[in-house]
Amino acid sequence: MSILSGKKVVIIGDRDGVPGDAIAACAKSAGGEVVFSSTECFV
Repeated sequence: MSILSGKKVVIIGDRDGVPGDAIAACAKSAGGEVVFSSTECFV
């Protein structure tokens, strides 16, 4: 059983840091269901 198994995940990545797509891939591999993923620019 993985840590995010059966959980819904909302992801907000950072353009200058870790993008949302990379975090989404990690969340999916940990068993989570990605319901929203975005990469934003925080200025």
